[in-house]
Amino acid sequence: MVSFRGLDLAEPQQAQVRHRALSRHFFPVDRLLLGYVGVASAVALSRLSSFPDCGWLLLANALVVALVLMVTRSDLGPFGRLVHDAYPILLLIALYASLDILNGGGRVAVHDATVQRWEQALFSGEPSRDWWQAAPSAFWSAVLHAAYFSYYLIIAVPTVVLLRRADRAPVRRFVFAVMVTFVVCYLVFIFFPVAGPYYAFPRPGGPFVDNAAARLVYGLLAEGSSFGAAFPSSHVAASVAATVVAWTASRSLGLVLGAATALLTVGVVYCQMHYGVDAISGLVLGLAVGVGVNCVNGER
Repeated sequence: MVSFRGLDLAEPQQAQVRHRALSRHFFPVDRLLLGYVGVASAVALSRLSSFPDCGWLLLANALVVALVLMVTRSDLGPFGRLVHDAYPILLLIALYASLDILNGGGRVAVHDATVQRWEQALFSGEPSRDWWQAAPSAFWSAVLHAAYFSYYLIIAVPTVVLLRRADRAPVRRFVFAVMVTFVVCYLVFIFFPVAGPYYAFPRPGGPFVDNAAARLVYGLLAEGSSFGAAFPSSHVAASVAATVVAWTASRSLGLVLGAATALLTVGVVYCQMHYGVDAISGLVLGLAVGVGVNCVNGER
Protein backbone atom coordinates (compact mmCIF):
# COMPACT_ATOMS: atom_id res chain seq x y z
CA MET A 1 0.00 0.00 0.00
CA VAL A 2 2.87 2.33 0.79
CA SER A 3 4.47 1.72 -2.61
CA PHE A 4 1.19 2.40 -4.41
CA ARG A 5 0.74 5.56 -2.43
CA GLY A 6 4.30 6.58 -3.42
CA LEU A 7 3.56 5.94 -7.06
CA ASP A 8 0.41 8.01 -6.83
CA LEU A 9 2.49 10.95 -5.59
CA ALA A 10 5.35 10.48 -8.04
CA GLU A 11 3.30 10.38 -11.20
CA PRO A 12 1.64 13.81 -10.72
CA GLN A 13 5.04 15.29 -9.82
CA GLN A 14 6.60 13.86 -12.98
CA ALA A 15 3.69 15.16 -15.01
CA GLN A 16 4.20 18.63 -13.55
CA VAL A 17 7.90 18.53 -14.44
CA ARG A 18 7.06 17.49 -18.00
CA HIS A 19 4.45 20.24 -18.24
CA ARG A 20 6.96 22.88 -17.08
CA ALA A 21 9.48 21.62 -19.64
CA LEU A 22 6.95 21.78 -22.47
CA SER A 23 5.36 25.12 -21.53
CA ARG A 24 6.91 28.31 -22.82
CA HIS A 25 7.12 31.96 -21.87
CA PHE A 26 7.02 34.10 -25.01
CA PHE A 27 8.00 37.76 -24.89
CA PRO A 28 6.74 40.10 -27.62
CA VAL A 29 10.18 40.00 -29.23
CA ASP A 30 9.92 36.22 -29.60
CA ARG A 31 6.61 36.52 -31.43
CA LEU A 32 8.05 39.34 -33.52
CA LEU A 33 10.97 37.17 -34.62
CA LEU A 34 8.76 34.19 -35.42
CA GLY A 35 6.49 36.41 -37.49
CA TYR A 36 9.42 37.92 -39.40
CA VAL A 37 10.98 34.52 -40.04
CA GLY A 38 7.62 33.33 -41.36
CA VAL A 39 7.39 36.22 -43.82
CA ALA A 40 11.04 35.84 -44.87
CA SER A 41 10.53 32.12 -45.41
CA ALA A 42 7.48 32.70 -47.59
CA VAL A 43 9.49 35.16 -49.69
CA ALA A 44 12.38 32.70 -49.89
CA LEU A 45 10.03 30.02 -51.19
CA SER A 46 8.62 32.38 -53.80
CA ARG A 47 12.13 33.31 -55.00
CA LEU A 48 13.67 29.85 -54.75
CA SER A 49 13.57 29.18 -58.48
CA SER A 50 15.36 32.45 -59.25
CA PHE A 51 17.74 32.44 -56.27
CA PRO A 52 18.59 28.81 -55.34
CA ASP A 53 20.53 29.90 -52.24
CA CYS A 54 17.16 30.67 -50.67
CA GLY A 55 16.99 26.95 -49.92
CA TRP A 56 19.80 27.40 -47.41
CA LEU A 57 17.96 30.38 -45.97
CA LEU A 58 14.90 28.22 -45.33
CA LEU A 59 17.10 25.81 -43.38
CA ALA A 60 18.61 28.70 -41.42
CA ASN A 61 15.14 30.04 -40.63
CA ALA A 62 14.12 26.65 -39.31
CA LEU A 63 17.11 26.80 -36.95
CA VAL A 64 16.01 30.25 -35.80
CA VAL A 65 12.57 28.86 -34.96
CA ALA A 66 14.20 26.00 -33.05
CA LEU A 67 16.31 28.52 -31.12
CA VAL A 68 13.26 30.60 -30.21
CA LEU A 69 11.46 27.49 -28.95
CA MET A 70 14.53 26.52 -26.95
CA VAL A 71 15.05 29.85 -25.17
CA THR A 72 11.36 30.32 -24.35
CA ARG A 73 11.08 27.19 -22.22
CA SER A 74 9.63 27.92 -18.80
CA ASP A 75 12.12 25.70 -16.99
CA LEU A 76 15.24 27.69 -17.93
CA GLY A 77 17.81 28.47 -15.27
CA PRO A 78 19.44 31.88 -14.67
CA PHE A 79 21.84 31.54 -17.62
CA GLY A 80 19.07 30.40 -19.92
CA ARG A 81 16.93 33.38 -18.94
CA LEU A 82 19.87 35.69 -19.63
CA VAL A 83 20.24 34.16 -23.10
CA HIS A 84 16.50 34.61 -23.64
CA ASP A 85 16.86 38.32 -22.93
CA ALA A 86 19.84 38.86 -25.26
CA TYR A 87 19.62 36.33 -28.10
CA PRO A 88 17.72 38.58 -30.60
CA ILE A 89 20.68 40.98 -30.70
CA LEU A 90 23.00 38.05 -31.47
CA LEU A 91 20.74 37.03 -34.36
CA LEU A 92 20.98 40.40 -36.08
CA ILE A 93 24.11 39.53 -38.05
CA ALA A 94 22.49 36.43 -39.50
CA LEU A 95 19.19 38.18 -40.23
CA TYR A 96 21.00 41.01 -42.01
CA ALA A 97 23.10 38.61 -44.07
CA SER A 98 19.95 36.76 -45.15
CA LEU A 99 18.71 39.90 -46.92
CA ASP A 100 21.47 39.56 -49.50
CA ILE A 101 20.28 36.02 -50.23
CA LEU A 102 16.65 37.09 -50.54
CA ASN A 103 17.68 39.88 -52.91
CA GLY A 104 19.81 37.60 -55.01
CA GLY A 105 23.11 39.23 -54.13
CA GLY A 106 22.35 42.23 -56.32
CA ARG A 107 20.12 40.61 -58.95
CA VAL A 108 16.82 41.94 -57.65
CA ALA A 109 15.30 45.08 -59.18
CA VAL A 110 15.92 48.16 -57.04
CA HIS A 111 14.03 51.42 -56.56
CA ASP A 112 16.91 53.88 -56.45
CA ALA A 113 15.42 55.98 -59.25
CA THR A 114 12.32 56.59 -57.13
CA VAL A 115 14.32 57.51 -54.03
CA GLN A 116 16.58 59.77 -56.09
CA ARG A 117 13.51 61.64 -57.33
CA TRP A 118 12.46 62.14 -53.72
CA GLU A 119 15.99 63.31 -52.99
CA GLN A 120 15.90 65.86 -55.80
CA ALA A 121 12.49 67.14 -54.70
CA LEU A 122 13.59 67.52 -51.08
CA PHE A 123 17.18 68.74 -51.45
CA SER A 124 17.34 69.94 -55.08
CA GLY A 125 20.36 67.72 -55.51
CA GLU A 126 22.16 64.58 -54.29
CA PRO A 127 23.78 65.40 -50.94
CA SER A 128 25.19 61.92 -50.51
CA ARG A 129 27.09 62.26 -53.79
CA ASP A 130 27.88 65.98 -53.77
CA TRP A 131 28.45 66.94 -50.12
CA TRP A 132 31.79 65.25 -49.54
CA GLN A 133 33.06 66.45 -52.91
CA ALA A 134 32.02 70.06 -52.27
CA ALA A 135 33.51 70.09 -48.76
CA PRO A 136 36.14 67.35 -48.47
CA SER A 137 37.69 67.09 -45.03
CA ALA A 138 40.14 64.44 -43.92
CA PHE A 139 39.28 65.26 -40.28
CA TRP A 140 35.52 64.96 -40.67
CA SER A 141 35.91 61.91 -42.84
CA ALA A 142 37.77 60.16 -40.01
CA VAL A 143 35.29 61.33 -37.36
CA LEU A 144 32.16 60.46 -39.32
CA HIS A 145 33.42 57.12 -40.61
CA ALA A 146 34.20 56.28 -36.98
CA ALA A 147 30.68 57.40 -36.06
CA TYR A 148 29.32 55.09 -38.77
CA PHE A 149 31.21 52.19 -37.20
CA SER A 150 29.94 53.16 -33.73
CA TYR A 151 26.54 51.85 -34.80
CA TYR A 152 27.64 48.36 -33.72
CA LEU A 153 28.55 49.67 -30.27
CA ILE A 154 25.30 51.65 -29.99
CA ILE A 155 23.41 48.36 -30.25
CA ALA A 156 25.74 46.06 -28.34
CA VAL A 157 26.99 48.13 -25.39
CA PRO A 158 23.58 49.07 -23.88
CA THR A 159 22.52 45.42 -24.15
CA VAL A 160 25.52 44.34 -22.07
CA VAL A 161 25.16 47.22 -19.60
CA LEU A 162 21.46 46.61 -19.01
CA LEU A 163 21.89 42.83 -18.77
CA ARG A 164 23.98 43.39 -15.65
CA ARG A 165 20.99 44.82 -13.79
CA ALA A 166 18.85 42.66 -11.56
CA ASP A 167 15.75 44.26 -13.06
CA ARG A 168 15.49 42.85 -16.59
CA ALA A 169 12.64 45.11 -17.72
CA PRO A 170 14.96 47.79 -19.20
CA VAL A 171 17.01 45.34 -21.28
CA ARG A 172 13.88 43.62 -22.56
CA ARG A 173 12.42 46.96 -23.52
CA PHE A 174 15.68 47.96 -25.23
CA VAL A 175 15.99 44.70 -27.18
CA PHE A 176 12.35 44.84 -28.21
CA ALA A 177 12.66 48.41 -29.52
CA VAL A 178 15.80 47.59 -31.48
CA MET A 179 14.27 44.47 -32.99
CA VAL A 180 11.01 46.19 -33.96
CA THR A 181 13.08 48.81 -35.76
CA PHE A 182 15.16 46.25 -37.60
CA VAL A 183 12.18 44.11 -38.57
CA VAL A 184 10.38 47.10 -40.08
CA CYS A 185 13.55 48.07 -41.99
CA TYR A 186 14.18 44.52 -43.16
CA LEU A 187 10.65 44.11 -44.47
CA VAL A 188 11.07 47.31 -46.49
CA PHE A 189 14.42 46.03 -47.77
CA ILE A 190 12.73 42.83 -48.96
CA PHE A 191 9.74 44.39 -50.69
CA PHE A 192 11.19 47.78 -51.69
CA PRO A 193 14.94 47.23 -52.12
CA VAL A 194 17.12 50.30 -52.63
CA ALA A 195 20.83 49.85 -53.34
CA GLY A 196 21.84 53.30 -52.08
CA PRO A 197 24.63 55.70 -53.06
CA TYR A 198 27.29 53.21 -51.96
CA TYR A 199 26.36 51.24 -55.09
CA ALA A 200 24.73 53.91 -57.26
CA PHE A 201 27.59 56.45 -57.45
CA PRO A 202 31.37 56.25 -57.80
CA ARG A 203 32.77 55.76 -54.32
CA PRO A 204 34.92 58.35 -52.54
CA GLY A 205 38.64 57.99 -52.97
CA GLY A 206 41.96 59.72 -52.42
CA PRO A 207 42.82 61.52 -49.17
CA PHE A 208 39.14 61.58 -48.16
CA VAL A 209 39.19 57.86 -47.33
CA ASP A 210 42.88 57.64 -46.42
CA ASN A 211 42.28 57.12 -42.71
CA ALA A 212 41.93 54.13 -40.41
CA ALA A 213 38.21 54.62 -39.73
CA ALA A 214 37.30 54.76 -43.42
CA ARG A 215 39.43 51.70 -44.19
CA LEU A 216 37.72 49.81 -41.37
CA VAL A 217 34.25 50.73 -42.61
CA TYR A 218 34.99 49.85 -46.23
CA GLY A 219 36.55 46.59 -45.14
CA LEU A 220 33.41 45.65 -43.20
CA LEU A 221 31.16 46.61 -46.10
CA ALA A 222 33.25 44.57 -48.53
CA GLU A 223 32.86 41.52 -46.30
CA GLY A 224 29.25 41.83 -45.19
CA SER A 225 27.13 44.40 -47.01
CA SER A 226 23.63 43.31 -48.05
CA PHE A 227 22.36 44.62 -51.36
CA GLY A 228 19.09 46.56 -51.33
CA ALA A 229 19.30 47.60 -47.68
CA ALA A 230 19.52 51.40 -47.98
CA PHE A 231 16.00 52.79 -47.45
CA PRO A 232 15.27 53.53 -44.67
CA SER A 233 18.69 53.68 -43.03
CA SER A 234 18.61 50.90 -40.44
CA HIS A 235 21.81 52.39 -38.98
CA VAL A 236 20.03 55.63 -38.18
CA ALA A 237 16.69 54.04 -37.24
CA ALA A 238 18.11 51.48 -34.83
CA SER A 239 20.53 53.98 -33.28
CA VAL A 240 17.76 56.51 -32.67
CA ALA A 241 15.41 53.89 -31.20
CA ALA A 242 18.23 52.58 -29.00
CA THR A 243 19.03 56.08 -27.75
CA VAL A 244 15.42 56.92 -26.94
CA VAL A 245 14.83 53.71 -24.98
CA ALA A 246 18.25 53.72 -23.27
CA TRP A 247 17.57 57.28 -22.07
CA THR A 248 14.70 56.01 -19.92
CA ALA A 249 17.02 53.47 -18.28
CA SER A 250 20.09 55.69 -17.85
CA ARG A 251 20.45 59.38 -18.60
CA SER A 252 24.24 59.12 -18.92
CA LEU A 253 23.97 56.17 -21.29
CA GLY A 254 21.34 58.03 -23.31
CA LEU A 255 23.57 61.10 -23.62
CA VAL A 256 26.52 59.07 -24.90
CA LEU A 257 24.34 57.23 -27.39
CA GLY A 258 22.67 60.47 -28.45
CA ALA A 259 26.01 62.09 -29.32
CA ALA A 260 27.13 59.05 -31.29
CA THR A 261 23.77 58.81 -33.06
CA ALA A 262 23.83 62.48 -34.08
CA LEU A 263 27.26 62.05 -35.67
CA LEU A 264 26.20 58.79 -37.30
CA THR A 265 23.09 60.39 -38.83
CA VAL A 266 25.24 63.05 -40.47
CA GLY A 267 27.96 60.56 -41.34
CA VAL A 268 25.82 58.13 -43.33
CA VAL A 269 25.10 60.94 -45.81
CA TYR A 270 28.44 62.76 -45.78
CA CYS A 271 30.35 59.48 -46.23
CA GLN A 272 28.02 58.47 -49.12
CA MET A 273 26.54 55.40 -47.43
CA HIS A 274 22.89 56.51 -47.59
CA TYR A 275 20.72 59.01 -49.40
CA GLY A 276 19.52 61.95 -47.33
CA VAL A 277 16.00 60.53 -47.61
CA ASP A 278 17.27 57.27 -46.09
CA ALA A 279 18.63 59.12 -43.06
CA ILE A 280 15.47 61.19 -42.56
CA SER A 281 13.16 58.17 -42.84
CA GLY A 282 15.40 56.25 -40.44
CA LEU A 283 15.27 59.14 -37.97
CA VAL A 284 11.46 59.26 -38.11
CA LEU A 285 11.14 55.48 -37.78
CA GLY A 286 13.57 55.29 -34.86
CA LEU A 287 11.80 58.07 -32.98
CA ALA A 288 8.39 56.48 -33.57
CA VAL A 289 9.51 53.05 -32.36
CA GLY A 290 11.50 54.36 -29.40
CA VAL A 291 8.71 56.59 -28.12
CA GLY A 292 6.09 53.94 -28.82
CA VAL A 293 7.95 51.20 -26.93
CA ASN A 294 8.56 53.52 -23.99
CA CYS A 295 4.84 54.29 -23.86
CA VAL A 296 3.57 50.70 -24.03
CA ASN A 297 6.50 49.04 -22.22
CA GLY A 298 7.98 46.40 -24.51
CA GLU A 299 8.48 43.92 -21.66
CA ARG A 300 4.84 42.93 -21.50
